[in-house]
Amino acid sequence: MIIARTPAELKASRGPGSIGFVPTMGALHEGHLSLIRDSKAATDQTVVSIYVNPTQFNNPDDLENYPDTMTADLEALQALGVDVVFLPSYDVLYPDGFTYQVTETDFSNELCGAHRPGHFTGVLTVVMKLLNLVKPDKAFFGEKDFQQLTLIRDMVDAFYLDVEIVACPTVRESDGLAMSSRNLNLTRCDREKAPLFTKILHRAADDTDAIRQLTCAGFDIDYVTSLRGRRFGAVNMGEGEHVVRLIDNVAMEN
Repeated sequence: MIIARTPAELKASRGPGSIGFVPTMGALHEGHLSLIRDSKAATDQTVVSIYVNPTQFNNPDDLENYPDTMTADLEALQALGVDVVFLPSYDVLYPDGFTYQVTETDFSNELCGAHRPGHFTGVLTVVMKLLNLVKPDKAFFGEKDFQQLTLIRDMVDAFYLDVEIVACPTVRESDGLAMSSRNLNLTRCDREKAPLFTKILHRAADDTDAIRQLTCAGFDIDYVTSLRGRRFGAVNMGEGEHVVRLIDNVAMEN
């Protein structure tokens, strides 16, 4: 497994055949690993990036508390047979100091974007940079972050990028909670309660009913909104600097 830290090292690591790419912020879980398996099955060489991108965090505490499991992550990637791991620094990805940005002016202002100013500008900018550096044939993203997936796919179309964005199903814990690196920061009590979030999104008669049920269950709700054939939700759990934000979405049934 090759570890590249600069664009030159990344370019030198490129092998023959098709390239699959899985961008991550580390703290890898089975959801990430499933994307990597999909990439390995569909392409000749798989590149995984690990970079906690500060430009997409509107809350400094969220950035500060983001889990760091780099040693375990690299061991997991080695075991899966990943070909290249890209570990860039801020200076590598943002030599311009984030003065050049990719901004979407419509869907990014809804759902998570309405509650996290600048979040998707940071996401789209770093993904654009990573796609330009890795130059993959296919890039793999999970449906748990469905708004992010949609925006990235639309960005690729808008800028005629030569890459296929592959959507992969949400991977869940046995109790239904969508896997997320942030789940590591949940207290034991909140972790036991968290699956109710997904169950209520599934079972509620409508958005108003979902909000009522979540409120009764003690969740701090950012939003519950149905659009584009899905019901989206975001809640906060915990207190003070230990607040954990959970997002999920479920397909709407007729």
